[in-house]
Amino acid sequence: MAVSPSFFSKREPEPLPSRTPSTNQASSPPALPIARPAGVAYTPANAPTPTSGSAGGSQLTVGPNIKLKGVEITDCDTLVVEGTVEATMDSRVIHIAEEGAFRGAAEIDIAEIYGRFDGDLTVRDKLMIFGTGRVSGKIRYGKLVIEEGGQLSGEIAVGSSTKPHLKTSPAPGTVAVPGGAA
Repeated sequence: MAVSPSFFSKREPEPLPSRTPSTNQASSPPALPIARPAGVAYTPANAPTPTSGSAGGSQLTVGPNIKLKGVEITDCDTLVVEGTVEATMDSRVIHIAEEGAFRGAAEIDIAEIYGRFDGDLTVRDKLMIFGTGRVSGKIRYGKLVIEEGGQLSGEIAVGSSTKPHLKTSPAPGTVAVPGGAA
């Protein structure tokens, strides 16, 4: 069976049409709205999520309808929860969106709760529970802000019962004595 040699030979590249903007708007199709499932909160990708998030730094976002289970989250500056997370974490900031849920243990500096948190929560600096937020479990915090409608329940105490995030050591040659006497 004879095959034409031009069939397998290299083709010459075809010139691409220019992408200059046209003044005739009738030729382009109208923009259609994007369909989203009912009951799913939408946040544009470029919208700022956490109000106290750092500029830069590492951020992990668990999007809507995503379930993350059985993990340990470390070295993450900001965790944004829009889906469901079952984990332990030691981080700087957690932001739980209105549709988000976190179950497990967390030691963090700042917590912004719009959704649900169930478990052991130690907030070294500020715990903010917004009107749609629900926090339950063993809760320790430095400062507390609860917006009208927010809920907090469980074993609750002021001050963190764990180690501070930034350790300080006594000056050389001194001895730390419990009770403050030296």
